[in-house]
Amino acid sequence: MAKLRVLVLAGVLGAVVFTASPASAEPVRPAAVTVAVAHAPVALVPAQTQPPGPVLDPAQTDKANTEKTKNKLIAGVVAVALLGIVIWGRRVRSKKAKSS
Repeated sequence: MAKLRVLVLAGVLGAVVFTASPASAEPVRPAAVTVAVAHAPVALVPAQTQPPGPVLDPAQTDKANTEKTKNKLIAGVVAVALLGIVIWGRRVRSKKAKSS
């Protein structure tokens, strides 16, 4: 049984290691590009600059947080129920083993 656990653990660990994507080794390039012309370098700057990040709506953020909390609560209740089933099953099995 212990050998099976070690084998399964090694397989899962190997799968995680081999499927993980490595970090990109490319250097970060600047946003403005300098083009060399015959007499002087000219900096090309984008005509419109984009905002630094997404615009967040507080109402949508609150709604998403409540949904996330609800999902976590449901997952917690399911986990506790499954744990209860496992404990109850082990207790029943141990009582049967003692009586035999």
